Amino acid sequence: MRVSQFFISTLKEAPAEAELISHKLMLRAGLIKRLGSGLYTWMPLGLRVLRKIEHIVREEMDHSGAIELLMPAIQPAELWQESGRWDVFGPQMLKIKDRHEHDFCFGPTHEEVITDIARREINSYRQLPVNFYQIQTKFRDEIRPRFGVMRAREFLMKDAYSFHADTTSLEETYQLMFQTYSRIFTRLGLNFRAVAADTGAIGGSGSHEFHVLADSGEDAIAFCSHSDYAANIELATSQPSEDASQQEPIREIQKIHTPDQKSCADVAEFLGIPLPKTVKTLAVTASGKLYLLLLRGDHQLNELKVRKIPFLAHFEMASEDIILRDTGTIPGFIGPLGLDMEIIADPVVMKMRNFACGANEAGFHYINVNFGRDLKKPQHVFDIRNVCAGDLSPDGKGTLEIRRGIEVGHIFKLHTKYSQLMKASYLNATGQLQNFEMGCYGIGISRIVAAAIEQNHDQHGIIFPESIAPFRLVIIPIGMHKSDQVSSETERLYHLFLNNGIETLLDDRSERPGVMFADMELIGIPHRIVISDRGLMQSTVEYKGRNDQDAQTIPLHEIVSFMMAKLCTN
Repeated sequence: MRVSQFFISTLKEAPAEAELISHKLMLRAGLIKRLGSGLYTWMPLGLRVLRKIEHIVREEMDHSGAIELLMPAIQPAELWQESGRWDVFGPQMLKIKDRHEHDFCFGPTHEEVITDIARREINSYRQLPVNFYQIQTKFRDEIRPRFGVMRAREFLMKDAYSFHADTTSLEETYQLMFQTYSRIFTRLGLNFRAVAADTGAIGGSGSHEFHVLADSGEDAIAFCSHSDYAANIELATSQPSEDASQQEPIREIQKIHTPDQKSCADVAEFLGIPLPKTVKTLAVTASGKLYLLLLRGDHQLNELKVRKIPFLAHFEMASEDIILRDTGTIPGFIGPLGLDMEIIADPVVMKMRNFACGANEAGFHYINVNFGRDLKKPQHVFDIRNVCAGDLSPDGKGTLEIRRGIEVGHIFKLHTKYSQLMKASYLNATGQLQNFEMGCYGIGISRIVAAAIEQNHDQHGIIFPESIAPFRLVIIPIGMHKSDQVSSETERLYHLFLNNGIETLLDDRSERPGVMFADMELIGIPHRIVISDRGLMQSTVEYKGRNDQDAQTIPLHEIVSFMMAKLCTN
């Protein structure tokens, strides 16, 4: 492709609304153009990247035995009402009416549609298992679209849905999809981690997320570098470790004046004790009742874990008025001593000795508090905290690391959640009606572009993994329009590369070399060849990889074989 016959529109500066580096670079490189809030046009360069990702995903999905179809983007309300999600999915669903005042939505996902297809088309166990997939535009009305295509309202997604006669078959396909996703993200050239995750709004019993590791990631993930353990921070657990304070002698409890110190950090600093020697007491309400949650002072509450406690499934943080009414004090000074209410303690707290906590009196805290002597052991002990870097891995094979990740894929075991609600069944081997077991497997196609850039960039621009770069090679001729030798040699090499199946971009613009170099580095093409009169006088050309520090001088007669060898090893 010649630049003069293509469309490249680069910018020196990113628009002010761009926050993430991927958003800035995609706009500057001309991969996307903003149409409205959370809505982007994929320009020719960006579309080439998108199509390459689609191609890899399709190849691997087809290889797995999945069958491609395409479902409507606009879905009738009746299906969502059957599943019960029409009213509970939330404001992210864009609801619309047709001219007959019938309700529809712009599909945020397709569980209902595919379940309807299965109940109409699959009658017998002999037709199972089957795995359908599509690559389709979705729409979710994000309250605050941001970060470009990372959190856009309209996005491109690959979603697959499998149907099974039993859980054994579902588990086999789930593992097959896990392996397929691992191959996909490996071929895309991404540094990723698969982690155990919550099922969220999709539902089901088990799921894994696939995260591209990047400092800008919205999610925190915990993993052990010495084992296969990995989980989203929401679900991650750790193996209990002994608290060093257990070796201390029990000291006398004291009530200390802490006039303005409300947070554990402030209390620890004021008292001159380590933060892990404090206990934070959080007040929550559920079903009109107040509960106290106890965490070590340096730990953070994990709300998802709390909601998995049956009687706290719908908890809310207690208001200051409720706290004052039920405890007689204000937030910042609450503690577990002397209060007649149910307490839920994190297991780490149960191993603490001589800790500091609120005294249930404004301006005062206790120190040297101990279970058994000063207060009863709590009625409930649950893991309610986020794990920390350095915690023992739950499999006992090392310690946990915490990294940021960008979710690009998610697989679920739905079981019979949708088939039961929508009466989707088949005749089993004994002639009885039985609900389908189902699985669901999604990949954010458009989000992968941004995630790849977040992981692969430098001060000059994008560094695309070779498998998804818009072009694999760019030829930059110096003075092509002034030198017949440069022009003829450029044309010869350009056609040689094309004939050898190498996707090549020829920058045939009448621009200064610095402009062409800057544009191609910004766009992120992996390989660059520079042809000049000076080099041709020596029968050489200059080669530089996008990640290379320095350029190489390559003999002219060897450049094609050099590039073929280079591309075959990538």
